[in-house]
Amino acid sequence: MRAIWKGAISFGLVNIPIALYPATRREELKFRFLRASDLSPVNYKRVAEADGKEVPWDQIVKGYEYEKGKFVALKDEDFKRADIEAAQTVDIINFVELDEVDPLLFYKPYYMESGRGGDKAYALLREALAKSGKIAIAKVVIRVRQHLAAIKAQKKGLMLELMRFPEELIDVSEFKAPVEKRVGKQELQMATKLVQSMTSQWKPEQYKDEYRRALEHVIEEKVQHPEKPVPSKARKKRPSNIIDLVSVLEKSIQETGSKGGAATASKPKGRTKTTRRSRKKAA
Repeated sequence: MRAIWKGAISFGLVNIPIALYPATRREELKFRFLRASDLSPVNYKRVAEADGKEVPWDQIVKGYEYEKGKFVALKDEDFKRADIEAAQTVDIINFVELDEVDPLLFYKPYYMESGRGGDKAYALLREALAKSGKIAIAKVVIRVRQHLAAIKAQKKGLMLELMRFPEELIDVSEFKAPVEKRVGKQELQMATKLVQSMTSQWKPEQYKDEYRRALEHVIEEKVQHPEKPVPSKARKKRPSNIIDLVSVLEKSIQETGSKGGAATASKPKGRTKTTRRSRKKAA
């Protein structure tokens, strides 16, 4: 795997050469709009709202709508004026307790690999973070955009996790909170018992993207048998209203117990392995 960024961690007089690698992957299934009669792909045209005429690329500029229907155009030099120096460093600002940071601020992790000659300083920073229980808050420029980021001790190495800036979070007070009602002692006991009955060890391998798998299966069915309709699964009806919370909790506990403990993720049946991605591998 190729590094998406190479540079150095900088704090104080210490510089640690590092490389960043994506820690996650998600391959979305891509769809296109087609004409129903012959499945011909539908393309898009760049059309001006004023007169409906198509606009060539060399006549298109970027603009910002500062009021409804009023725009200001921005040129390349305007963006350069606001640009920041793209130094190849992860500049540590300070160190904070992980528990003090809102989890909603974290959103994209990267593996941080030590570069040539940086193993000792890398290991030292990792041990210092692990022992103190703190994380480093830093700023880094990746692909011309500045990001807030956190450096965390992760197993035997370090992780860099991109963060949202605090002003990007919507204040929770803007959302309607549930009406406070007194929780009954019996209800709380039953709810606690249900939680305990569904508690198990964390086994990440049992959690799968069932929707993607089912959709791949539908696609394969249509590829192999274009004229054959794919039957849809019947959805389970959910109760529309809970009247007696205690009785519902009791029934939930009984059902959980009859299944032999915590629920596990179900595996889709009859899935073929000849999706476009697997066909490419086979080829």
